[in-house]
Amino acid sequence: MKITLVKKILADGSPCKKCGDVLTRLEDSGQIKRIDEILVADERDPTSPGMLLAAELNVDRAPFFVVEHDDGRQDVYTVYFKFVKEVLDQVTEEKDELKEILHNNPDLDFL
Repeated sequence: MKITLVKKILADGSPCKKCGDVLTRLEDSGQIKRIDEILVADERDPTSPGMLLAAELNVDRAPFFVVEHDDGRQDVYTVYFKFVKEVLDQVTEEKDELKEILHNNPDLDFL
């Protein structure tokens, strides 16, 4: 299995805040050692490796993870907690995953 993390640099050259938060979580937990490759999606350069991969996979948010399985399957995760739970087999709090989903989709609301 190969895991690629794509983080974003904003058009003004600043790092994506959420990408920084996810990187910090990965480093603090020691999970960063499970990441095989980190690509940068630089909004100022549409030909940056991360931007090209995002376009190829139709991903419009960062950070995101691409998991290439040994059997050729490929999964894309745009929710950090779901990635941690399903790929890294770590226990997560459902409330954290739901909070991230709501943050990523402001058009959603609780029922």
